[in-house]
Amino acid sequence: MTSSSSSAVEKNNSKEYLTKGILLIAIILISSVFLFLYNYRDSEYTRKTLKLEGSLSTGVGLFKMNCVGCHGITARGLVGPDLHAVTERLSDSQIIKQVTKGLTPPMPSFEIEPQNMSDLLTYLHTLN
Repeated sequence: MTSSSSSAVEKNNSKEYLTKGILLIAIILISSVFLFLYNYRDSEYTRKTLKLEGSLSTGVGLFKMNCVGCHGITARGLVGPDLHAVTERLSDSQIIKQVTKGLTPPMPSFEIEPQNMSDLLTYLHTLN
């Protein structure tokens, strides 16, 4: 009698482990799809931005309107860091991600058109 009830418990445990395993695999797959789509969208934006030719004068204007409050009028830093030689420390892709995602608090994220981002990158390349 003990062996059959023990066998029933083992079957229930096996079903429970199988169900949990399938659920875990499903969660991992769904998370992977969302992560892929999220990164694909970002890389599409970055690729589009990097193909564009930026305007220095527009980039200066964008910097003055959006960035001087934290980085200062000369981009030497206030609340935010000094941006001189930032293009030597970070790739253009990393800068784009920083600006659009605001990865390091208190940096806000910015929704910026690819052309404007290209213009801002052009300006940042002049800060040496």
